[in-house]
Amino acid sequence: MSDTKKHVIVVGAGIVGVSTAIWLQRDGHQVTLVDREGPAAGTSYGNAGLLASGSIVPVTGPGLIGKAPKMLFDPDQPLFLRWSYLPKLLPWLFKYLGHANAADTKRIASALYDIIGDSVADHQALAAGTGAEQWIKPQEYMVAYNDRAHYEGDAFAWSIRQAHGVQFEELEGAALGEQEATLSDDIKFGVRVLNHGRISDPGAYVKALAAHVVAEGGTLVQAEVSDIVRENGVATGVRAGGETISGDAVVVAMGAWSGKLSKLLGLDIPLESERGYHLEFWEPSKMPKTPIMVASGKFVLTPMEGRLRAAGVVEFGGLEAGPSRAPFELLRRAVRKAMPDLTFKEETEWMGHRPATTDSIPVIGEVPGTRGAYLGYGHQHVGLTGGPKTGRILAQLIGGKKPNMDLTRYSPSRFAG
Repeated sequence: MSDTKKHVIVVGAGIVGVSTAIWLQRDGHQVTLVDREGPAAGTSYGNAGLLASGSIVPVTGPGLIGKAPKMLFDPDQPLFLRWSYLPKLLPWLFKYLGHANAADTKRIASALYDIIGDSVADHQALAAGTGAEQWIKPQEYMVAYNDRAHYEGDAFAWSIRQAHGVQFEELEGAALGEQEATLSDDIKFGVRVLNHGRISDPGAYVKALAAHVVAEGGTLVQAEVSDIVRENGVATGVRAGGETISGDAVVVAMGAWSGKLSKLLGLDIPLESERGYHLEFWEPSKMPKTPIMVASGKFVLTPMEGRLRAAGVVEFGGLEAGPSRAPFELLRRAVRKAMPDLTFKEETEWMGHRPATTDSIPVIGEVPGTRGAYLGYGHQHVGLTGGPKTGRILAQLIGGKKPNMDLTRYSPSRFAG
């Protein structure tokens, strides 16, 4: 336990905020969780449910600048843009695309690996004794390609994973069919990635973790936080729902909605929503053995409690606009192509917001110039995967401990000035 017990206000009750709260409580601190909609209301509910330890290669790989325009005009590609949003997006997009090169891809992958590389173990440690353990399913993961040539087109990404110790096996022909019989015959090549896992119901999992925070003496407040209270350069609380909640430290972990509070703290973090979509097929006629990334459509098929979830797509359109129809239709077509014999009782849709920084690396650490104010967001496609490690780092920093890793890569100060 830390020498000084603090009252920490954690703004955001998704996987990062709830993980931070649990690790703070284990270190002896008092915690108040504040969220506008309650636990697991956003991306922590709607994600692919994958503990993707090997998903360290960012979207901004070499060649993206050349591919992106063609993808935007192809209705069968998983990249969408609301054109009316383009003027607002452009400053962020120019910085984002500036990292689409080999050197930056390797640097980003190294930073991500240190957050997500032990994801299954991190989740098991987080959930131990909380009642949420039941949703953690350690298992392998499949990446499905049309054929070997399709796979070899991703050679650079696989070389980066291999350099970081990610273990995988190539499967072709009969070996692929033996591993996964639910896929279309058009999918002729697969990569079985070891030491991964899934959460069989992400929403229920995060809600159970939040319930544990309350059971351990934490407070859950459903309200919108409008400001961080500061006195003499120190964060002393938040204004939420018209009232002030006082504390000794504040953590902003609101995912894609974190930008406003960060600006109030003097930091203009370049943050955008990579809008993601999912379809769920309830009582499906067939279920994959493991989660499957269908490489041609850049979406994941994940077995969940009573249903199969297909999650993916990137759409740039900001936080305000409602869902677009085209991404749902693309997902529908892609699932039909990957699993042509699939039948189901009911289908449901969801759209949510992945928080993405321009350099694809999360923001984790204390705000420069404001003691006691901490940020934890920006995990783009790997928020569920990296939530527990991020929460543990933040709890250590708040408790005056020094994590045994290079935190400068995640520091909020990299966007200062």
